This record gives sequence, structure tokens and C-alpha cells, in this order.
Amino acid sequence: MNAMTEPLLFTQTIEGQERELVSFATYPAQYQHWTLTVGEGADAGVARLKLDINEDGGIKPGYKLKLNSYDLGVDIELHDAINRIRFEHPSVKVVVFESAKEKIWCSGANIYMLGLSTHAWKVNFCKFTNETRNGLEDSSRHDGLKSIASVTGACAGGGYELALACDRIIMVDDRSSTVSLPEVPLLGVLPGTGGLTRVTDKRKVRRDLADIFCTTSEGVRADRAKDWKLIDEHAKPQQFGALIATEIEALCVASTRAAGIKGIELTALKPLIDDTGYHYSTVDAQVDRARRIATLTIQAPPANLESTPEAIEAAGAGWYPLRLQRELDDAILNLRTNELEVGTWVIKTRGDAALVVKMDQVLNHLKNHWLVKETTGALRRTLARLDVTSRSLIALVDAGSCFAGTFYELALACDRIYMLDLPDSPDAAPTLQLTAANFGWFPAVNGLSRLQTRFVDDTATITQLQGLGDSTLRADQALGLGLVTLTPDDIDWDDEIRIMLEERASLSPDAMTGLEASLRFPGKETMETRIFARLSAWQNWIFIRPNAVGEDGALKLFGTGKKAKFDWKRV
Repeated sequence: MNAMTEPLLFTQTIEGQERELVSFATYPAQYQHWTLTVGEGADAGVARLKLDINEDGGIKPGYKLKLNSYDLGVDIELHDAINRIRFEHPSVKVVVFESAKEKIWCSGANIYMLGLSTHAWKVNFCKFTNETRNGLEDSSRHDGLKSIASVTGACAGGGYELALACDRIIMVDDRSSTVSLPEVPLLGVLPGTGGLTRVTDKRKVRRDLADIFCTTSEGVRADRAKDWKLIDEHAKPQQFGALIATEIEALCVASTRAAGIKGIELTALKPLIDDTGYHYSTVDAQVDRARRIATLTIQAPPANLESTPEAIEAAGAGWYPLRLQRELDDAILNLRTNELEVGTWVIKTRGDAALVVKMDQVLNHLKNHWLVKETTGALRRTLARLDVTSRSLIALVDAGSCFAGTFYELALACDRIYMLDLPDSPDAAPTLQLTAANFGWFPAVNGLSRLQTRFVDDTATITQLQGLGDSTLRADQALGLGLVTLTPDDIDWDDEIRIMLEERASLSPDAMTGLEASLRFPGKETMETRIFARLSAWQNWIFIRPNAVGEDGALKLFGTGKKAKFDWKRV
């Protein structure tokens, strides 16, 4: 195992107090739990991610990661590894997930870690885990990066949920390998990272069979698993290698990723973290802990943005759109995990909107170039992470703003959009501007664009907005078109924004989480919206019930030999 030279959990003095902070930055030489291997020659186009979890490598002390069970640190490595496959190895068409341990593929989230964790840690852990798995499906759907779960051994709980996120699940038929979702019978909780939803919505397992599967702790072997649609194929140990080769070949054919392309290095992000927040080159997150407000300010692209394939590849991870995505993603994760009481995020932009429009033109013109396509995909996933973040999101379109195209997607992800109206100084007034980016480049987890989501998929309104072209819109025009919420003038702006933010901060965080999650995705549901809605409801309720986490709860008593004592009332 490689020694951790830069811990994912570290201590820093913030406002005079020692605090534990989580870092989401890592790299392959630092991995403790995953080995990434990229094939060459006859194996070109295939990456293998092998899980070999270091029992003593938990992100926090107090538990051992036995039986290939995982915690947040394992998932941070997985998230990093998949991103490196996307950008550093663009010729990889198929990722094969394997285990390095005999008779154990992955036993899921570490139960002792869950038993020791705070409620907030558990919920954030489940959300990040599921976002990584959603991202794997997103890359398959949009960018042609396919995946196979090569199951050799017990595949349980979150381990099976990782397999469910893959395009294909292949199991060795050795009479000991099984798949299971044992959370209900063993722990008194539910498969919290999409397990139940993927079983029914993605695998199309019949509800009565799913009921048996999810209330049986010992798991299902290969033959029955295939019959019940829990896996795709199985083979005896002697034929298993040939089966995997056949599956890889089929997915390579289905992949749209091109061969023979040289990737770029994802260089380390090095934000400055201090008393005032988290500071990057394109994103600045100022944190006012007393008021429980974070202000994220995103800077417009530079005037000399690279716009040819050669220049973009030469810029690599420094190319502005990719740098913006990585910094914004990291800022969201840092704020979400490390600043739990900061419940309101204010989104601002600064710079020349014409440069944002130019960036969108470059992204559109070179949309088939591998690096542009992967960057657009990464932006899509980061915006989706913002959509499902349990924080009040407020966009302020004020003087100096550049909410155009891709940047306007940030505003559309918010719960409210306030735009400054300057009727007496029209030349100095902020404007909004739509581009092609707002009409389908970045679908939210409901499968719709954010404009479609905003107008509840009103086709006539979307057609009207498309007819605007790249016109700049003043506050009164944007309000008339429904593109903003309110447009205070310069006399009322400061007071109205202050009162709104104070009111928001005074409301119950639990109620606001439920309200926002309910309102953000109106209309038809998708597998992803169902997963995140259930994640909020299930985990925020079941994870705090005595039957799960009380002194005699199943999660607390797991592994002690004692039987849980349930309150038998149905509520």
C-alpha cells in the first residue's frame, strides 16, 4: 500500500478554533484502496479498477475496513480514478471493476463507520457516493465510457450498488459468490445510495422478487440472480475469463470513445483555505459563518481563451472551462462537507459576459473534440451536483455580473434569481444572455434542461426563448420572460437582499431541505430524481430512528452478537 502523504482528513485552525476538514483531492500514487491499470497492446482500450481496501486506511479512526468495506476515503479515490480515466486516458472504452481479495468483491459501506458517524456525515457520505455512481452512468450515456462489474465473491450492500451503476454485471458461478442488499434485515436501514431504485427502475426486477431479495441477508447466487435480472451473465470459474473478454469486446464496440488519443494530466488543485473561506483561481467562496451564508463568485473566462484543438490540448487542465469545472466542483464539495451550518449559498459572477458567450461558442464549435466533450460532461455533472445540494441557492445578478449561457445555468440551478434593475442608468445595468448552452447541453438529473425545468417543460415558452438568439436582456425584459424572480432597483436592492437572506437563515434547515428538494424537479420523475428524493427522505428519517441508531438499534448493535430491540409501531 502507498503511504498517505496528503491526508484526506486534516486539521486546520479556522477563526481561532481547531477544525477537522475533508479534502477531496488525491492522486493514484496516494491511493490506499484502488489500483488503476490501463491496458496496452491487445488490452488497449480497457482500464481495470481493482479494489483492495486497506483495513487500517479509514479516513477516520475507530474502525477497520474489513471485507473490502468502504468509507468516504475509498469513494474519494474512486471519484478521482474515474476522472483520471476520463481525462488522462481518453482512449479507454471500458472500465472493469474487480476485487483483489478472494471470495469478497465488496461488502459495502463499513457498518462500524456508520455506527460511529454523525447523522450529517452519513447523509453526505451517501450523497457523494451516489453522485459518483450517477456520474459513471452519465459518462456511459453521454460520452461512451462503458463499465463492467466483474463479481468474484460476496457483493453486498453498497458493493452491489456500485455494480448496479455499471453497464453490465457479470458473476462467477462458483456456488459462493452472491449479490445482496442486506440493509433491512441486518441494519434496520435501507440501501441508501440508489439500491432499491436501480433494482426496479434500471434492472427491471419484479417487485415481489425485489421484496424477497431486499429482505434476505444471505444473498442470491449466480443462477437465480440471472433469472431475477439482478445480473446479466454468469459462468463457471473455468469459463469466466472468456466471458469477461466477450463482454469487454461487446462494450468496446458500443463505445464512442476514439482510440489512439493522448490524454492530459489532471494537475493538483491547491485552494487557499483560511478564515474567510475557500479560494481558487476562478472561484472564490467567501464564508460568513456568523450569518450562515457562503458567497460563491465565479470569474469570467480570459480574453485569450484557447480556441483551437492544439491550443486547448496544450493548456490541458489549465484550460479555463476545465479549470472552472474542477474548482467549482471542489468548492461545492468543501462547502457541503466542511461548512454544515452554512445553509445559504449566494451565487455571483464577475467579468465580461461577451467572454462567456465566446467560451460557449468554442465549446459548441469543438463539441466533438475529445477534451471539449469531456469538459462539457464534467460541467454537466458539477451543475447536477449543485442541483441536489441541500442548501438554499440564491443567484444575484448585480452590477458587474456575467450571467450568460453556461454561467446562467448556475442561476437556473438556484431556488431564486434576483436581478438589479437600473432604469435610470440602462448602460450600467446588468444583463442576462441565453446561448445554445441553455437548451440541452447540461441536462439536470431529471433529464430536462434547466430552462425546461424552470417552466415545467412548457414547449411554447422554450420556443419563444430560443427565438431570442443571443440578445442581451435587461431586468424588466428578463422579469417579463420569467427568467428571474424579482428585480429590485438600486434604491431597494441592498435592503431587499439583506432581508431575504436574513429570513432564509431564520427558517428550519430541515424544512428548507425538504422544501427545496421537492420544488427543484417538478413534473415527470427519472431514476436519478427518485434516488435523490428517496435519499433525502429515507436517510434523513430512518437514519435517526431508534430502530436503527438507538442504543438498542440494529445499526448500533451490529457485530456485537446482541439482537436489536425494535419499537414495533408502524408510523
